[in-house]
Amino acid sequence: MVDDPNNSQSMFSNVHGFMGIPVSREIANADLVVMGIPYDLGTTGRAGTRHGPQAVRLASANLRWEMREKRHPWGFSAFERLKVIDFGDLEFPPGQSEDMVDRVIDNVGSVHAAGKKTLCIGGDHFITLPLLRAVNRHRGTLALIQFDAHTDTYEESDKYDHGGMFYTAPKENLVKPERSIQLGIRTAYDRDCHEFKVILADQLNDMTIGEIQSAVMQCVGNMPIYLSFDIDCLDPAHAPGTGTPVVGGITTDRAMKIIRSLKGLNVVGADVVEVAPAYDHAEITALAAATVGLELIYLMGSV
Repeated sequence: MVDDPNNSQSMFSNVHGFMGIPVSREIANADLVVMGIPYDLGTTGRAGTRHGPQAVRLASANLRWEMREKRHPWGFSAFERLKVIDFGDLEFPPGQSEDMVDRVIDNVGSVHAAGKKTLCIGGDHFITLPLLRAVNRHRGTLALIQFDAHTDTYEESDKYDHGGMFYTAPKENLVKPERSIQLGIRTAYDRDCHEFKVILADQLNDMTIGEIQSAVMQCVGNMPIYLSFDIDCLDPAHAPGTGTPVVGGITTDRAMKIIRSLKGLNVVGADVVEVAPAYDHAEITALAAATVGLELIYLMGSV
């Protein structure tokens, strides 16, 4: 008898890929490619997100039994709709940030050149800049949906810094700021010259899901969308294992409801970043990130 790798009785065995999906670099027959980017040299607070991809994959074993089920409340199995593979982690020499940037652009770019979608697991949030460059090269200018405690639009940030990607991205015409929205912000930024639409965390917590859905959809329109989820958008009670925790965030329940409300949008690429497992407890943050990642696969499979 041949073992079935997706059998729920084996959910914690051989979890090498996200959700136990095959680890492969043969993208030809894939619809969506999961990729780890274990980089944290852009970190300004607590380091350690280079171990994020491994932690998220391991935590995803807790969700593996749902592989063939119609996930609640989506009503379908994303893994029956989509052929999903895990590319594994990108390899780059330690300390070589420029090499990492080039490899992300080349590898993720090749996936999008073939018309596939990507879900990348970080790593610190700086990785989103080369990811946007890769996706933009083949999809054109993008709308951005960003879940975050910080705007990451800080001009004074270093070239490799997880606080300046969204200052740079509009200047490179990677994203259209007037068609982009940042959700969950609760740290300082210059409101007089800020180009992105912002829904602050306290507002996000008080609005109905329908109101949030309407605001997001009205903002992004019918553009191709990149969705970036910094795990520190969640309140530290729900995600303690991150480098720059900020109290007053949203719950995992609210995050999932918002993502589900975006069903039908043209999300072509996504990432989940800033999981620092050394500061986690009982895999709370890693499991939250794995679950958000799974919801993003369903979101991309909903169109």
